[in-house]
Amino acid sequence: MRSATAKVATVTGAGSGIGRAVSLALLAAGWSVGLAGRRSELLAETVALAGEAGDRALPHTTDVTDPTSVATLFEAVSDRFGRLDLLFNNAGTGAPPVPLEDLSLDHWKRVLDINLTGAFLCTQAAFRLMKAQDPRGGRIVNNGSISAHVPRPRSVAYTATKHAITGLTRSTSLDGRAYGIACGQIDIGNAGTEMTRAISKGVMQADGAIAAEPVMDVKAVADAVLYMAGLPLEANVQFMTVMATGMPFIGRG
Repeated sequence: MRSATAKVATVTGAGSGIGRAVSLALLAAGWSVGLAGRRSELLAETVALAGEAGDRALPHTTDVTDPTSVATLFEAVSDRFGRLDLLFNNAGTGAPPVPLEDLSLDHWKRVLDINLTGAFLCTQAAFRLMKAQDPRGGRIVNNGSISAHVPRPRSVAYTATKHAITGLTRSTSLDGRAYGIACGQIDIGNAGTEMTRAISKGVMQADGAIAAEPVMDVKAVADAVLYMAGLPLEANVQFMTVMATGMPFIGRG
């Protein structure tokens, strides 16, 4: 059961990478957390890594592209914990790094479905809970990526969705204002996860060269999200960029 003072979060993509790191940080800070992801075994690993705090975790296999699956997730979180104070929209994927004209429509649609439609569906479900609960309100944090600002070569689908996430963040922030719902965005560059392993070995730069890039400990991202989540609802970090200091972002291209 939820205590009178416990905060409740839902994290998508909680089975690995940034989602796992943020989930563990929230649990360690005393939050109760709904863990959403496609693979139940990875969610179970996240719970195990939390130790005793795992008792406050609710792993829930979820397809964020499926409205019914999303609705079931938020119903489960509400039933278990009684409310929702934070949604971290983190689930995401990329497409093969091929020339723009060679990207298949199937790959394009898959990236849009997971990165953008999934975030929208989860935002809708969170809005419904946050507007109806007492006390009303909550916070939504979207994982934007620095690709919400500038692209990597051969990343048209991923970059398009991350630019769109910025629009979702702004609209959510505006539409949530009347209901005490704050929305912000964290734009992350080169956090050390399985997805970024290739970056430290060498990736294409804007001039076509292949170069290794520095990465940062994913804990820096978790700490940043924890800071955003811990603010009173009268305050909001609208946009935050957290990146490996030496990566080619400033001056990219």
